[in-house]
Amino acid sequence: MGDLISGGRRLALADVQARAARAASGLASLGIGRGDLVALYLRNDFPFFEASFAAGLVGAYPTPVNWHYTADEAAYLFENSGAKAIVIHADLIEPIRKALPPGVPVLVVPTPPEIAEAYGIDAAPVPAGFLDWSAWLEGFPPIEATDAEAPGTVIYTSGTTGHPKGVRRRPPTPEQSAITASVLARAFGFAGFGPPDEMVTVVTGPMYHSAPNAYGLASARLGATVILQPRFDPEELLAMIDRHKVTHLHMVPIMFHRLLKLPDEVKARYDLSSLRFVVHAAAPCPPPIKRAMIEWWGPVINEYYGSTETSAVVFCTSEDWLSHPGTVGKPWPEADVRVIDAQGESLPAGEVGEVVARIRGIADFTYHGDDQKRRDSEKAGLIAPGDIGYFDKDGFLYLCDRAKDMIISGGVNIYPAEIEAELLKMPGVADCAVFGIPDEEFGEAVYAVVQPSEGADLGETQVKAYLREHVAGYKVPKRVDLAVDLPREDSGKIFKRKLREPFWAGLERRI
Repeated sequence: MGDLISGGRRLALADVQARAARAASGLASLGIGRGDLVALYLRNDFPFFEASFAAGLVGAYPTPVNWHYTADEAAYLFENSGAKAIVIHADLIEPIRKALPPGVPVLVVPTPPEIAEAYGIDAAPVPAGFLDWSAWLEGFPPIEATDAEAPGTVIYTSGTTGHPKGVRRRPPTPEQSAITASVLARAFGFAGFGPPDEMVTVVTGPMYHSAPNAYGLASARLGATVILQPRFDPEELLAMIDRHKVTHLHMVPIMFHRLLKLPDEVKARYDLSSLRFVVHAAAPCPPPIKRAMIEWWGPVINEYYGSTETSAVVFCTSEDWLSHPGTVGKPWPEADVRVIDAQGESLPAGEVGEVVARIRGIADFTYHGDDQKRRDSEKAGLIAPGDIGYFDKDGFLYLCDRAKDMIISGGVNIYPAEIEAELLKMPGVADCAVFGIPDEEFGEAVYAVVQPSEGADLGETQVKAYLREHVAGYKVPKRVDLAVDLPREDSGKIFKRKLREPFWAGLERRI
């Protein structure tokens, strides 16, 4: 088996598993077991893996939390999930201290030096009055074998109503686990590679996101050497590839953009010949960016399309993309992917409609605590991720718009409804509209148009300052404009499309 590496620290995966077995005994002593949730308020670090594996050993769900959340956002997730324990980095406690639920055990991980350096903070020790994660787990023997089946991870996705939804899969049967493992092995490039201990990868994105979470945990379970990049830095990634002879990567398009902006002499400084399989997902990749990456790194660039709810349903190699520029690929044999009209009927090649999909034979999911939302997510018997697209005559899928208002900025899903709800609470705001506009680096940027109340004196700086107190920083609009009036439909609803269209005029893409 390989190792976990972070900065100057290295831990054998066998030791990670041993520590997880002790932590599982600790979780069991807290009464945590089958079907419970354990919240991980952590950056990418060794305990993220230990706690995830430990939860699975007792049949519980690890539940990563976006550590950019405000205290109110964190409080909602802790309450909604019913988390029976929280594992958190020491420096992240103070901003959300008031959100920590009374009576819920809080296990604290000292903030290591490489993470502190990456984020420009002090390496934080465990505060007085809290349990130290390592010292706590060392007080328990390894858990004895149980019949608990690891149910997977509950990932909270941003919600159109302003609150995130926890995607919770049913505990899988062995057959369902095998199908899921097969799909992910192909999507992540594990299939047919060779001995797992010859695979070396870097986890480049935060593991509170669905794809980096699945990728990082799957790589470690496989026995690969997994390097944790505390915070994405393009030249540092090139240096890691060169130094560690990295074979596999999982990325998002904004990382490609930042890599390509490096000076030519920096790009030439590093040997990237070890790369065998690079896959990207989570956001549309502009064709010029993708073509430039294939020219630089060679035909190792792959892509998949899917969602937390559907898993990866469509796949595309470099060769596929070069012969069908702009495609996100063809469906897996196990996937049912259709483009449907408003009546739920499948459309022929070339006709644009809503994309719906499912992997046949994997464990079904619900939204934690809200089965009705799960039922509402179905269309034509499949799951609707919210994208508009079409198939070409060769069976390749293309995406051209979104059915929902969701903004994807740097691979992060942001829902305007949440930001609009907070803006409407701001004194002096009569109405507002939030949507995505083109951004060269992030793909989309959050943009807000605010209609002030009569006599109110509002400015962009005030609006942004107000939002920073109420939503996570990445949700604060990059640009805010004021308008005396907003265009409306006959129903009185803001005609957001009229506001949005001028920003996208002349562009081939709408997302």
